[in-house]
Amino acid sequence: MSTYPDVTECLQILTDAGCSRRVLDHVCTVHAIALPMAVGCHADCGLVSAGALLHDLGRSVEQGMTHAIVGARLAKERHLPTELVEIVRRHIGAGLDEQDVIDFQLPPGDYLPRTLEEKIVAHADNLVSDNRIWSYQRAQERMVAKGLFRAADRLQNMHEELSRIYGSDLDLLAESLGEYPSLHPDCRDWLSKI
Repeated sequence: MSTYPDVTECLQILTDAGCSRRVLDHVCTVHAIALPMAVGCHADCGLVSAGALLHDLGRSVEQGMTHAIVGARLAKERHLPTELVEIVRRHIGAGLDEQDVIDFQLPPGDYLPRTLEEKIVAHADNLVSDNRIWSYQRAQERMVAKGLFRAADRLQNMHEELSRIYGSDLDLLAESLGEYPSLHPDCRDWLSKI
């Protein structure tokens, strides 16, 4: 039995917190790519599943960069496991380094994904725009266009690291899933009711 909430429990947490349909569509799409990444990387699939679904919990309150901090607080208040709270806290971009923390005026803290599961969720999130999967190069170009050069470098490094662990370029996985991937049945059912 998993110590992490299942798909339906995660969707209920998001709904109870007040997340929008757009956020639910997004996290279900992130889940659709994160789970096969987890399987291929031999990561903890229960943790990745819950992390992919709950990573944007903070968007129920805050839409800016601090949504990760708010989400981690909300996850902690719900007594979710620490490793799940850390996925929520560290999922922004390919992580935020010390200079980013200063530049974005965030509370001091470690916002870099460290574990395999944290990296998978952060990277899957980068590969999804709203409810659409795109290549890591497109995500990287978006970062560069915003002047986030260090983040773009971290994204490339994370993509290369996870592709090595996975055994092939993760863009091939993204292509195989398609631009609008099939969602987990519980996600489809939940979304059809709202």
